[in-house]
Amino acid sequence: MATAGRSSPARPANRLIYEKSPYLQQHARNPVDWYPWGQEAFDKAKQENKLIFLSVGYSTCHWCHVMEEESFKNQEIGEIMSKNFVCIKVDREERPDVDKVYMTFVQATSGGGGWPMSVWLTPDLKPFVGGTYFPPEDSAHHVGFRTVLLRIAEQWRQNQEALLQSSQRILEALHSLSRVGTQEHQAAPPAQEVLTTCFQQLSGSYDEEYGGFSQCPKFPTPVNLNFLFTYWALRRTTPEGARALQMSLHTLKMMAHGGIHDHVGQGFHRYSTDRHWHVPHFEKMLYDQGQLAVVYSRAFQISGDEFFADVAADILLYASRDLGSQTGGFYSAEDADSYPTAASSKKREGAFCVWAAEEVRALLPDPVEGAAEGTTLGDVFMHHYGVKEDGNVSPRKDPHKELQGKNVLIVRSSPELTAARFGLQPGQLSAVLQEGRHRLQAARAQRPRPHLDTKMLASWNGLMISGFAQAGAVLAKQEYVSRAAQAAGFVRRHLLEPGSGRLLRSCYRGEADVVEQSAAPIHGFLEDYVFVIQGLFDLYEASLDQSWLEWALQLQHTQDKLFWDPKGFAYFSSEAGDPSLLLRLKDDQDGAEPAANSVTVTNLLRAASYSGHKEWVEKAGQILAAFSEKLQKIPLALPEMARATAVFHRTLKQVVICGDPQGEDTKEMLRCVHSTFIPNKLPVEAVFCADARRWRPRRIPLPPAAVPVFPGEEGGQSHCLRLQQLHLLAARHLTSCAAGAAPSLSPGVSPGGVGGLGCHGGSACFPAPRAPVVPWGAAWPCWCPPCTCACQLPLLAEGRESKPKSQC
Repeated sequence: MATAGRSSPARPANRLIYEKSPYLQQHARNPVDWYPWGQEAFDKAKQENKLIFLSVGYSTCHWCHVMEEESFKNQEIGEIMSKNFVCIKVDREERPDVDKVYMTFVQATSGGGGWPMSVWLTPDLKPFVGGTYFPPEDSAHHVGFRTVLLRIAEQWRQNQEALLQSSQRILEALHSLSRVGTQEHQAAPPAQEVLTTCFQQLSGSYDEEYGGFSQCPKFPTPVNLNFLFTYWALRRTTPEGARALQMSLHTLKMMAHGGIHDHVGQGFHRYSTDRHWHVPHFEKMLYDQGQLAVVYSRAFQISGDEFFADVAADILLYASRDLGSQTGGFYSAEDADSYPTAASSKKREGAFCVWAAEEVRALLPDPVEGAAEGTTLGDVFMHHYGVKEDGNVSPRKDPHKELQGKNVLIVRSSPELTAARFGLQPGQLSAVLQEGRHRLQAARAQRPRPHLDTKMLASWNGLMISGFAQAGAVLAKQEYVSRAAQAAGFVRRHLLEPGSGRLLRSCYRGEADVVEQSAAPIHGFLEDYVFVIQGLFDLYEASLDQSWLEWALQLQHTQDKLFWDPKGFAYFSSEAGDPSLLLRLKDDQDGAEPAANSVTVTNLLRAASYSGHKEWVEKAGQILAAFSEKLQKIPLALPEMARATAVFHRTLKQVVICGDPQGEDTKEMLRCVHSTFIPNKLPVEAVFCADARRWRPRRIPLPPAAVPVFPGEEGGQSHCLRLQQLHLLAARHLTSCAAGAAPSLSPGVSPGGVGGLGCHGGSACFPAPRAPVVPWGAAWPCWCPPCTCACQLPLLAEGRESKPKSQC
């Protein structure tokens, strides 16, 4: 991207020039005496008895850029800041612990929050005034940033003691407000109540016409959609289950058709400013891509609709191509703002992504064969994607007039209606639209690209590992699984502290794509461990490489040591021992990313199932008990934890496959296992050996309610459960799964039953008996459908045959 002539001569650099964070680097030449978060700034504030102005944001935040342009680059405002305050700049993606402490204060005192976050602190770091974006000057509706700075400085000079007392009361209130905990013997809340309330709250906020769970702005909410998938799976024969599935699939389709989805360059933007998913804020975040790849893969897994598989592939193409590092990891984000042309001096939001009608016509002038005379590629493309001559963005959604006369592509017509309008066959229309997208993508490649945040975070890489691994398993794409393994290898090489085995929070792209670390590396936070562990479990289940499982279990032990609260239970978001952090918090809301405690419930259950480590099941229950009040009153705030409540109460079902890794029957069984959505299923516990009798010493102990599934005659005879007895799959339908059919659960199969797998295909699907909950350490029941008996036999006793039904 050309940069000549875009800016005035560089100003002298401040301390941020020595930081690795792209966000801090962006502010390194502001006329402000910025400090990074650290002891040097704290000492200066105390020695000079100055207030601290704390500014928190991230490098792809649109309103952060606006406030920088208006205020932080203003020489006069910069002098006021530097004279009266110790000014600290924090990248919220580097230091989520700092961000969460002060965002808790801003939300509690203002009722809202966001970035940039602006907070004034006493020299001992206690907050007393805060907000988000401030315009530079006073207006009829807002007090300007300059005025706020001067008034606060004056108050500190005249009423210092009152401000100190106020800050102390605020801190005490925050301690009380943020306390999450439970008594030692309190039970986890009942799943039925939590699930029903969460579903009712989501249903009540659902937009029937356009999908989603608010009017505007609208965010992609993978946590809501994952909850609804689980709710459907547990209640699929009920009207409520049907509505849950309808809400989730309709929302996903409307998102994919909307402007929040980049139809030319792939991937999803951060959120939509309107009800219709049309005009987005254009930044693209890695954490969105990872979570949405999983959700769209699950939508395909459930529905069999190739549309969802195509969207998942689209997301992963973008992430790999535009956010992927040559070293194997993934960068954090792409900015919303960019220069419209190489000669431009000012960036505009969305400039890289939007189109004028004349641009589209010039790029797509070719006549369309078979259509009415004079019809061009541009005519068809513009009709299908809602392109208008004077632009399709409402002025109400363009407050800075950056999108005037421009078009954000949005699917305005079904393929069938567009084809009928122009007299085309569906296949011909698909080719026309694909050609149009390819030409626009080639033209867009000539535009200046948005800023790329080349910081690489352990947590977000963990989410992306899950995205590639789960999509690879569900879509049977080995290249996706390989890409997930490549990213996991990157995390192990660059984000794992040698010797201690602790995760690091971040690393950075240096010159020639060399991975660099900051002078004082930031240790991982709870979310780093939780999302990496989840990613490693997903990768293990997709690849059957036990090294990923072993590392996940090691990290879980480390997480327990660093973050577990033995008094109030659940995990703290940050480690103990940092005197600059006023609060150790436990996130109590699933947002753009799920709360770490929400995800870790399922992680703990998976870890316990693979290892037999009972303490992890107890911890999972204690987390649910700690958040019990919120789960029972407003589970809408914690849909991922509500989903985990169902998994906790239903017992995980583990599928064990024993056979030749290269055998077609083994591969077919694996494909069928991965193609079926069962929320309380551990997709695969792989036991690969040619002789089923020799497998047991080579694996981790089986968990409760494990379901052994053994292809081949030997496997069936070596253990007390047979494939035929489980009524999982008929052989002819097993083959159809491998050939690309979209299997799903039979409506007659209980999701909690042993026979939880099936290809949806007429007589091949059989109801299965419901498994009882097996206490840890108890004898395993032997299942002999259609009746059940609790034979006191080891589940996988070597050399034993199944008991004949006559003996049940």
